[in-house]
Amino acid sequence: MRPVFIIAEAGVNHNGDIDLAKQLIDKAVEVGADAVKFQTFKAINFVSKNAKKAEYQSRLTLENESQLQMLSKLELNLQAHQELMSYCKMRKILFLSTPFDHESIEILNKLGMEIYKIPSGEITNLPYLRYVGSLQKQIILSTGMSDLSEVKAALNILVSSGTKKNHITILHANTEYPTPMRDVNLKAMLTIKYECGVEIGYSDHTVGIEVDIAAVAMGARIIEKHMTLDKTMPGPDHKASIEPHEFKAMVEAIRNVEIALGNGEKKPSKSELKNIHIVRKSIVAKRTINEGEVFTTDNVTIKRPGNGISPMEWDKIIGTNAKRLFREDDQIC
Repeated sequence: MRPVFIIAEAGVNHNGDIDLAKQLIDKAVEVGADAVKFQTFKAINFVSKNAKKAEYQSRLTLENESQLQMLSKLELNLQAHQELMSYCKMRKILFLSTPFDHESIEILNKLGMEIYKIPSGEITNLPYLRYVGSLQKQIILSTGMSDLSEVKAALNILVSSGTKKNHITILHANTEYPTPMRDVNLKAMLTIKYECGVEIGYSDHTVGIEVDIAAVAMGARIIEKHMTLDKTMPGPDHKASIEPHEFKAMVEAIRNVEIALGNGEKKPSKSELKNIHIVRKSIVAKRTINEGEVFTTDNVTIKRPGNGISPMEWDKIIGTNAKRLFREDDQIC
């Protein structure tokens, strides 16, 4: 089994500051993430002037600011992408970014990105899906706000456009920031696995880390979680993100769960073998038993330790004759 692939979603939590973006990369390395992911977009290419902000965005950003104005301040240009990719290479962590428009897909392709993350908002964007699918790369598809038929339709488009099905991992997600626990519906991740026949994962927007750990125990192969340097910073996603110390705790918990899941074979573990004889029991004399006396429920019983005849042999012992003298607590042999 491959280790669970853990993505630190930096997203737009850099607030348009390249130095802040590099600090997020540093923290992603420190907390043990496998990849750090940003977002690539030209706001004017995918948001109209009349588009309203989501409710959570309105609560956390300037009141009279449009979605277009908000996102325009969070763009990373080509030079910034090149600088961040180089920095990730130096820090030995995988650089990822989610494209939100055709131009951004082209930019990331020219930069040599090998794994494409499709955000939930593009799951019904046919031209977008066809374009990403035609690149024949590894694809991670988020499915927030979608039903199973939409997930299947998007998967079919990606595959028919040229991407191998086994190169696609589908993430269950909920696109509310933060996601209420009652709306997580983590079992839907398993539905995706069985209905679509693909690897699965979970993109998390809940407060805390417990759902991510549960997702791994249920078979998630990818975990994506927003990370920020400080939840109180201005910006749309900081409040629904976790800080580095929380992210580190999540990574450690996930790695422990991976170890604990084991290989599925039911047998005594190496660490518990030494306890078998101590904890299990043997058939012993309840009182003095003379040679030739018949073993009965009145003169034999079951006690620790377990290095004698197993109680599973009880029926074979009862009714036979003692071959020697046994005193109280002597193991029957």
